[in-house]
Amino acid sequence: MRTCDCWQRLNPGMTSHLLWTVWVLGAIISLSKAGTLGQASSLTCDPTGVCDGRSRFLSSIPSGLMATVKSLDLSNNMITYVSTSDLQVCVNLKALRLGSNNINTIEEDAFHSLGGLEHLDLSCNHLSSLSSSWFKPLSSLKFLNLLGNPYKTLGKTSLFSHLTNLRILRVGNADNFTEIQEKDFVGLTFLEELEIDASNLQRYGPQSLKSIPKVSHLVLHMKQPVFLLEMFLDLLSSLEHLELIDTHLNTFRFSKVPVNVTKTFIKKFTFRNVEITDVSFQEVVKLLYYVSGMLDVEFDNCIYRGVGDFDISVPDTVKGLSNVETLTVRRLHIPDFYLFYDLRNIYAFIGKVRRITIENSKVFLVPCSLSQHLKSLEYLDLNENLLVENLLRNSACEDAWPSLQTLILRQNHLTSLEETGEILLNLKNLTNLDISKNNFHPISPTCRWPEKMKYLNLSSTRIDSLTDCIPQTLEILDISNNNLNSFSLTMPHLKELYISGNKLKTLPDASFLPMLLVMRISRNTINTFSKERLDSFQNLKTLEAGGNNFICSCEFLSFTREQRALAQLLTDWPENYLCDSPSHVRGQRVQDTRLSVSECHRVALVSAMCCVLFLLILLTGALCHHFHGLWYMRMMWAWLQAKRKPRRAPQRDICYDAFVSYSERDSHWVENLMVQQLEHFDPPFQLCLHKRDFIPGKWIIDNIIDSIEKSHKTIFVLSENFVKSEWCKYELDFSHFRLFDESNDAAILVLLEPIEKKAIPQRFCKLRRIMNTKTYLEWPTDETQQEGFWLNLRAAIKS
Repeated sequence: MRTCDCWQRLNPGMTSHLLWTVWVLGAIISLSKAGTLGQASSLTCDPTGVCDGRSRFLSSIPSGLMATVKSLDLSNNMITYVSTSDLQVCVNLKALRLGSNNINTIEEDAFHSLGGLEHLDLSCNHLSSLSSSWFKPLSSLKFLNLLGNPYKTLGKTSLFSHLTNLRILRVGNADNFTEIQEKDFVGLTFLEELEIDASNLQRYGPQSLKSIPKVSHLVLHMKQPVFLLEMFLDLLSSLEHLELIDTHLNTFRFSKVPVNVTKTFIKKFTFRNVEITDVSFQEVVKLLYYVSGMLDVEFDNCIYRGVGDFDISVPDTVKGLSNVETLTVRRLHIPDFYLFYDLRNIYAFIGKVRRITIENSKVFLVPCSLSQHLKSLEYLDLNENLLVENLLRNSACEDAWPSLQTLILRQNHLTSLEETGEILLNLKNLTNLDISKNNFHPISPTCRWPEKMKYLNLSSTRIDSLTDCIPQTLEILDISNNNLNSFSLTMPHLKELYISGNKLKTLPDASFLPMLLVMRISRNTINTFSKERLDSFQNLKTLEAGGNNFICSCEFLSFTREQRALAQLLTDWPENYLCDSPSHVRGQRVQDTRLSVSECHRVALVSAMCCVLFLLILLTGALCHHFHGLWYMRMMWAWLQAKRKPRRAPQRDICYDAFVSYSERDSHWVENLMVQQLEHFDPPFQLCLHKRDFIPGKWIIDNIIDSIEKSHKTIFVLSENFVKSEWCKYELDFSHFRLFDESNDAAILVLLEPIEKKAIPQRFCKLRRIMNTKTYLEWPTDETQQEGFWLNLRAAIKS
């Protein structure tokens, strides 16, 4: 029901007052949000000329409209007046929507420049009278809506005689429209849809609707069916579909009248929000007597105030029922349902019915005898009812529905898939079965089904695994919206698989589905698929896999870019294919995602970095070797070790008079001369020599440090060999940090042979400085001077 219709259904005296109240309240709310009414938003127009001015609280048609405007929507405003100049420049306007305003006046020439207008909506306004001059210029008009205005008639002259292209017409109102006149629809040649709100109709001019040569669909709002038969007979030769809304058929009585029609075109009757009784149902069925072909009858949201007690022996009723081929019943309410007859009196006349839909009508049983009489039934839809297995067994009894091919039992109360399959074994021709939205968790290991089953819908049935209970004959299987983690059934004939809304992490194995053509597997937890996996489905033509948690790896992105035919295979590509990880591209379309070189070539990058690191290590080693870096590192460690110890060893820990640091190549001089002169002197000196006194197994650096610290003096025997010796370097280096930093005479320098300063390494800068500033003993080559040398050395040790 349209918005304006809702207001029209209120008490007649309240309609205008309530509408005005709503507008006032809306204005107050708008003022509280936007400041003042004058601050309402203006029109918004796109480049194609479509302008939207809905719900802007406009009191008039905006000025400044351009000739480029092709569609203008000003519905739900407060416009009261349409003048000649308002739309004068809109010569290219195709659609004008002025519904749900307060329009009470339209000037005669208001639409004179709108010769190309095709869609005009003036519904739900305050037009108390209609003028034919409004519509004369509108020769291109195809849609016209005049519903919900308070006019009583459609005017004194024919309104629509110039509208030869009109296809959809809606007229009338719930309260004031009381008369349909003979000239009202003159000039209309063909209407796809005619809607008349004649809820309060009091007079119907003879043959008023007969002036329309052809009407595909008539929607008729009538509270009382006073003129229903007369209107029906007028349209008998021109109408295809009659839809009756909000009618109380309790008082309807059919009076047979002679009709000079040899062939009728009516194909469908729809009764919406209609009340009917046993007696009136029998009278309505008589209308079907005039139908020459097979008929589609629909009852939607109707109330049946009866118990099925009607007489079908009347010939007109018999013929009418025999014409019904399709019966649709939705939301039927029967207050006295438990008193309802078993309908045996109509069994003989339902043999031609081929399609039946009974939806959301609390059906819990179809009697076996009724099922057996529905011999031509091919399609049966019983969705949203109360069927259970025990009662379904009675409905699908032996010889029931012998021609049935499609059965829909969606959203009932079935719980056993095995029992359901067994019950339906009697339906030998059943090929399509929809038992979705039932609860089949868990399902049995094996089941039996009708041999011709091709289609099975098990969506939204809470199953979490599949077994051999699923028939192997299927060509189409729908198991969407369940809790499945995998698909491992072999289905040799399956052509279409719908498995969206589950928990699958990968595509099914193609070997299970050799004939598959269509697969919809969206909204699972699939994170990738490869060319090899897709190619394994040799016959696959359509794949829908959007809405999954795709990991946008370099391999996956490369695959999607390289496969140009992917867009033809994936029906929802690229809109529904979004990255879930890495996190920095989450939410981006797979098609638009680009990863950095470091992300896509990580192995190569790591290898390159390792190579660079290796080269850096080699270079560092070479530099360390060339610039004695290793020496600096070793001496730093030794220095740090020495720093942890006391600056000087206690006097009681002094074990040697002197520690002798010398090169192994100078050992002959030290061991044969120095040792003899010092250790065999009286009193003897105790020397510390590395060959003799270092503790075996102890780290050599610790031996050096301990020996120096336990010696009163340190004698350095300097020579060309000394400065080339690695260990002499360590001994000299430690004393370089330890002894020379203490600014004392603990070090005794003995120059065994002349040394050029350039031979002393640059890192021994302090040694150079000390040799330049301190006295050192020089070994004389003249034997007469050697005794003085030893005398000076002994004195230096004792000092």
